[in-house]
Amino acid sequence: MKKDFIVIGAGIIGLTMTARLLEAGASVTLLERNTVGSEASWAGGGILSTLFPWDYPESVNQLTMYSTSLYPHWTAALEAQTGIDPEYQVCGLHILHPDENDQARARNWCAAHAVAIKPHPLFLDEDELVNTNKSRSDQSTHATLFMPSVAQVRNPRLLRALKIRIEQLRGDIVEHCEVSRLNSRDLKVTGLQTSRGQITGDQYIVAAGAWSSQLLGEHALNLDIRPIRGQMLLYKLPQSPIQSVLAERAHYLIPRQDGHILVGSTTEDTGFNKNTTIKARIQLSDWAGNLLPALKNTLPLQHWSGLRPASYRDIPTISRHPVLKNLYINSGHFRYGVTMAPGSAEILLNEIIERTQPFSISPYQQGWQPVIHSPAIKGASKNSEF
Repeated sequence: MKKDFIVIGAGIIGLTMTARLLEAGASVTLLERNTVGSEASWAGGGILSTLFPWDYPESVNQLTMYSTSLYPHWTAALEAQTGIDPEYQVCGLHILHPDENDQARARNWCAAHAVAIKPHPLFLDEDELVNTNKSRSDQSTHATLFMPSVAQVRNPRLLRALKIRIEQLRGDIVEHCEVSRLNSRDLKVTGLQTSRGQITGDQYIVAAGAWSSQLLGEHALNLDIRPIRGQMLLYKLPQSPIQSVLAERAHYLIPRQDGHILVGSTTEDTGFNKNTTIKARIQLSDWAGNLLPALKNTLPLQHWSGLRPASYRDIPTISRHPVLKNLYINSGHFRYGVTMAPGSAEILLNEIIERTQPFSISPYQQGWQPVIHSPAIKGASKNSEF
């Protein structure tokens, strides 16, 4: 495959897509409006699962499970090729305080998909427990549902490894290059107007995350991908008191191997506003401190936000453009861009080279179709801080 591709957007989706195209023999130029991996892909937590799979459409879980099955080999290969360990690890996920309805739905879904889940006590040291006014017997464990097969990856390291891999494969990365317009003629994209002048190629792939619909402009048709802000905190302890991810409704704690703990996250419909807020910082730190009192007297090292690319029912669009023959899109992954990256790249590569797909990809081609109902973004509140 010797065609010249222009990939727009150097987040996890664009980086993974670029690497796969280069490995398949294409020449690729990757354009990024900011710097490589500096937006939502860097800002996320790196949990390789939907937090509560039974709350999502089957097409979201299908892609997630396919993509996560690729992770062990993919990250091992990246480490061998680049010398950077993305810290892929199977750590498990504890779902805290599930009610009877949650437990029933969880068990039914997991049984149908052959995914292990079980009631599991979360053992913590007494000094690290929530609700210190309770008795010793009440404090000894937390009842949870435990999904032992859930993994995580350290996304900043994964992004760095992918950048190095692209450079090894002689891909061309152009940072601080903002695309302002896609020019077209005779049902084809003829070039891009950018802050660095006109750029042309044979084939074009939009992987611009929350900016994808805006970038496509008149060519977006009915595609509705919009930014949803998520804020997170980072702590550092001498040693993490937890080894698995803890999730409770919209919030989660992610322990890293070196004692760092990520606390997330908010879901805010505030347009392209990336500002962090004091209100979100307080509410995230209060939740984390109540769960792990070791964090109560510890100041966060960092507080940041990212703009997730939200889409209708959280289903990404991974397909050829319905009108422009040399234009593709790989975007709209909402909270799960890191999780879905290798699977999404394989699906689009299969589409480009007309190779058999691992499953029906029709759900990921529907983003161009008219949307009857407004997209429902889980947990988002218009113009709210948290």
